[in-house]
Amino acid sequence: MQITFPDDEPVFDGANLTVRFLARVDGEPVVCSITAEALEDHFGAESALEPALMAAFDRGRQRIRSVCAEALDQNNGEGVVLHSGLFRVEGMEPDRGTAA
Repeated sequence: MQITFPDDEPVFDGANLTVRFLARVDGEPVVCSITAEALEDHFGAESALEPALMAAFDRGRQRIRSVCAEALDQNNGEGVVLHSGLFRVEGMEPDRGTAA
């Protein structure tokens, strides 16, 4: 399975307190997201407000993509929501899926 991430800008989803972004799995777009909690816990977001979450996403983009690629690989390419605990799971390799 080939997993890449286009350079599209992520989108804040205030209703779900997530930041959504696209992955491509074998060329097909897949919508993924990361929770505000994960951005606060692991990437320094100071609050769940859009500017803080978007800045944290930018800071953690490479690691977020890496963990997302592992999660996509494990669930056969279905969209994922990255929760805080997923960034603590052994085997979520820091260098996976960082190709643009």
